[in-house]
Amino acid sequence: MADHNALPLVILAEKFASLPGIGMKSAQRLAYHVMSMDTEAVEDFAKALIDAKKNVHCCKCCQNLTERDICPICDDPERDRSVICVVENPKDVTAFERTREYGGVYHVLHGLLSPMDGITPDKLRVKELLARIAEGGVNEVIMATNPTVEGDATAMYIAGLLKPMGIKVTRLAFGLPVGGILEYADEVTLFKALENRNDM
Repeated sequence: MADHNALPLVILAEKFASLPGIGMKSAQRLAYHVMSMDTEAVEDFAKALIDAKKNVHCCKCCQNLTERDICPICDDPERDRSVICVVENPKDVTAFERTREYGGVYHVLHGLLSPMDGITPDKLRVKELLARIAEGGVNEVIMATNPTVEGDATAMYIAGLLKPMGIKVTRLAFGLPVGGILEYADEVTLFKALENRNDM
């Protein structure tokens, strides 16, 4: 927590350091860079942060981030609504969309099960997924969580909920190492993982 008696530059660096993947050295570099920007550029940067926070929210259907009630993917009549690809976070949707090979829709969980960290099923967007499937018309759910302990546990948990509903549940055939992260996979690897997915 920032000490508000500290210098503004120190507080700014601490704010940057609170972001994931940014250490204190990088945070200090960013803070000094902000100081070298002109006032208008800093105000534009601050406005972009505030606008994004105010105007971007979860799609009512798939829970992906969007500025509209329904995101462009859910709103696209060309998408195959009988197949739902379940992912951990919005960045994974972007990764799949880069392949240009997947024509179904998505569901974003906004996390993975991790009881040790207090992340239980009620903290994820699982009930929203079940509600979508209960409406009918879904034939297959692709579990596209990362091949980690938490990713596998989440996939197995959701598969257990869906099987009694008569839904085909498949898991990506990962062409990446166990513990790999979808966001960093190349398009060909992701396409192969989709193409060779397995029944759960």
